[in-house]
Parts: sequence; C-alpha cells; structure tokens
Amino acid sequence: MTTTSSHSRQPGWQPLEPALSVRQVLTLERVLAGEPEVVAGAGQLDRPVRWVHVAEAADVGVMLTGGEMVLTTGVLLAGDEAKQAEYVQSLHRAEAAAVVLGLGRAFPAPPEVMRRAAERCGLPMVVLHRPFPFAELTEEVQSRLVRRKFAAVSLSETVRTALTGLITAGAPLQHLLDEAAQHSGCPVVVTNLAHRVLATAGERPAVDDVLRDWERIARQAWGHHPGRSGSEGDGWIRAELGGRGEQWGRLLLCGYRGDTATGRLLADRTAEALVLHRMLGGGSARTWEEQSAQSLLTDLVSGVVPARQLLPRVRAAGLPVNRRTFVPLVVPGGDAGRLERMLRLLGLPGLVAELADGATAVLLSLARDQHAEALTAHFAARLRTASGAPNAVVAAADPRTVWEDVPAGLREARHVADAVADSSAVLDLPAVVRLRDVHLRGLVRLLRDDPHVQSFAERELDGLLCGADQGLLNVLRTYLATGRNKSRTAQLHHVSRPALYRRLEAIQARLGVDLDDFEQAASVHIALLAHDAQQG
Repeated sequence: MTTTSSHSRQPGWQPLEPALSVRQVLTLERVLAGEPEVVAGAGQLDRPVRWVHVAEAADVGVMLTGGEMVLTTGVLLAGDEAKQAEYVQSLHRAEAAAVVLGLGRAFPAPPEVMRRAAERCGLPMVVLHRPFPFAELTEEVQSRLVRRKFAAVSLSETVRTALTGLITAGAPLQHLLDEAAQHSGCPVVVTNLAHRVLATAGERPAVDDVLRDWERIARQAWGHHPGRSGSEGDGWIRAELGGRGEQWGRLLLCGYRGDTATGRLLADRTAEALVLHRMLGGGSARTWEEQSAQSLLTDLVSGVVPARQLLPRVRAAGLPVNRRTFVPLVVPGGDAGRLERMLRLLGLPGLVAELADGATAVLLSLARDQHAEALTAHFAARLRTASGAPNAVVAAADPRTVWEDVPAGLREARHVADAVADSSAVLDLPAVVRLRDVHLRGLVRLLRDDPHVQSFAERELDGLLCGADQGLLNVLRTYLATGRNKSRTAQLHHVSRPALYRRLEAIQARLGVDLDDFEQAASVHIALLAHDAQQG
C-alpha cells in the first residue's frame, strides 16, 4: 500500500453544496413568505429536488421523470375526492419529491383526502397559507439547480484535466490519488477485489481512522457478497475499477461531505483515470500490489513512521498481525514477483517488496505454533531451486513476536544482506544467513563510511588501486575470502597453480606485504572488505 498522503486540502477548498432537498427549499426566503406548512410526509423532507414543475392535471405523473417538486393550486381537483387521491397516487408512482398546494380559491384549507393519501405513501405535502406566485419559487429553485449543475460540470472537467495531465507526465499512482483527495476533501482508498488496501490518499489522521475500521467499512461499502452493493449513505462513494469486461479493483471515497451525485462524479472521474493509468503502465513496471508492499516495508525499514502507526495500513493490506511471529528476511538481488509467487505456493502470509539497493525484503507473518526457523530454511531451499542459483542466500533476522520490534528486524536482515552482497559466489554460505554468520564482514560494512576506515583501506591497497590491472585485485579478493586457499583460488579463476603463484607474488610486491604472515594478511583483508563495502 502506498504511503498515505499527509498534505492538506487545496486553499479555499469547499465541497459542492448538497443537492437542494425539500427541507431546504422550504427555508428559502421567497417560500417562507408563503407561510409553508408540512401536512404530510414530514419524515421524507430530505428528498433531493431535481426540478420544480407546475401542474394541475390529475394525471400529472405521466409528465414527470422523478425528483420534481410539483406546485399546484388544485383548481382542477376541487370537489372531486377521487381525483384528489389519484393526483397524489400519480405523483407517488412518478417518484416526485413533494407536492406544494397553494391554498385559496380551490382549497381554503388542506384537503383531508389528499393529506391522508400523501401520508400513506410517504409523499411530502406542503400547503402555502398566503398567496404566492409560483413563478418566483420556480425561478429561485431552477436558478440554484442550474448553477449547481454548472459547478458540477466545471468540477468534473477540472478533475479530468488534472488527472490526465498527471498521467501524461508519467506520475505514479499516489499522485493521482492525492489529486483526487484534494478535490473530494476526504480519504480516498483503492483496493483489490478482496478488499485488500493497495493505496490511500488524504489527510493522515482521517485515513488512519478509516483503516482502523477497514473491515467494517469494506463490508458496508460493498456488501457481504460479490456483486451485491452496500450503502452509499454517509458519504461512502464507491466506483469499480476494470476494463475490457474484467474488474480488478475498487475505489472508495470515505466520508465525502458533498452531495452523493457529485461524489459519484468525482469517484467516476478518478476511476477512469486510474484505469487509464494502469493500462498505460502507470509510470512503473511494478503492479499496484507490489507498490503497496514496497511503501509499507520501506516505511518499516526507515523508521520514519512508528511501527504502531503503520498497524492500520498493515491490517488493511491483508497481513495478519494478531498473535503472530514475524520473520524479517532480505534476499540480495531477489525478484519480487518470483518471491511473491513462492510465498503463495508455500501458503505463507507475507509482504514482499524491492528495496532501493536491488535487494528484496520479505516479511513473513506466521502463526505462533509454526516453526519459524524451519519454514525460513524451507523457503530459502526453494529459492535456490527455483532460481537455479545454488549460492543464493536469504538474509534473516531472528523472529519477532512483538510488532514494534519488526523495523529493527528488517534493518538487521538488510545489514546481513549488505554484508554478504557479492560474496556468496566465493564464500561457502548457508542458504539462510544471520547476523552471527557475517562476522568481520558485517562489522566492516557498518563502519564503511567512517573516514578513518576509508583512509586505512586506500593506504593498505594503494599499490593495487593505482594500477590498471583490476584482475590482481580480484585474485586477492578470492584468495583472502577462501582463507588463503591456493587450490580453490586457482580453480575459481580458471588458472594453473604456477600462474596463480606469479600473480600472488605480483600482489605482494605491489602492496609490500607478505600474505603468508597472518597479521599482514588480516590487515589487507580488512582493507579490502572496507574498500568493497565503500564501492557497494
């Protein structure tokens, strides 16, 4: 899951005003002048008003498409209770938002037949006690609706243009989601079909609140069964991600404060951009799942974000964390895709991500009754078989049972991997390498940036570093790494023993040392380890 965006909303950001409801229309100054009274359907006043329509005909329903507030004087209904009841039923069948009856010549008081019919079907019925020009109400509401519609279209184009520009510039997924979060003013979450969170954007505290309760939110947003939608109430706006008949992800606006129609518009525009982004490669060769895992593990290794604060993201990403044993691993030069497939094949829950130095981190989450060391050894053995590299190694830290200890474990595994980098072909290393296995090499790696160590390495190796023949340096590296084993060194460099002796003599002459002397050989070995660590 990618890192949650922490930047704030755009200056002056405001959600679009919610669509006018019946209740809001009744609070307009022009309407209040008519002394409105709700006589039926008081529990339905939050219905959105899509349009205002003046109609007297008894079969008015055939003229409506739903969401209209219908204004009438009832002049064609007076004296005919059957028509009055049918008028209300017709509005109900057409899904009108409300009916507003102006009292006066036709009805000096609210007609009881219409009131009872409206109450039965839940249709808000409002009467105006003072004469009121319907044209003023129509003009007021229509102008507000048109302005709002224009604002929605403008917002739609603004979002589309911004997201398209990011895609054209090759921006990563996170930048698109940050843009969507700024326009919506609420957390944005992208998941796969199993509701595993792949990416988030929005203000960090709000996103963390969503992720802490993610399991319930996911059920609410999409329902309990595939293909069955949940509720979009309370600002939870969803959109499906897919193309060419295949669905592969979901987008959710969490707690959008504007009206639902505008929220859907924003979600749809963002979903369109994400689909295009994925089709075009998304500025990265890695899948969204891989980017999500990389973000999580990078944050864990760096320690910039406390481990406890990352727990909601880890849970939402699908990694079990309650009463588990965590095994931090780093595979030098490992392929993240291959390692991910291997975990699935072995049935091991875990996160896999490539690190900046070309190594791949793996965080296993095992049940407490599973044997961590045995499973790690099995994983490493399968890696050697699958990669075809008999010297491939897995750098491992000791298992952790406390989540807060995981970052230190990952850093330890990374240090071990760093210490054995480029050495597995020379050294006879076990499939699983731990801190106790790297000895002096690990210490030198830790001290490689110390200026005194750098000066020492350059001074000890000066005779070889200034020369053009790097072959002698490679021979020296192999000779010392194999414990000064001449036969093994000659074999690895594909030369005869006499040829190797001549090269060793040349090395000793250039460095001014006797490699048969243990102390001098040890000094050169340490200098070479420091040089290699600095170069790495």
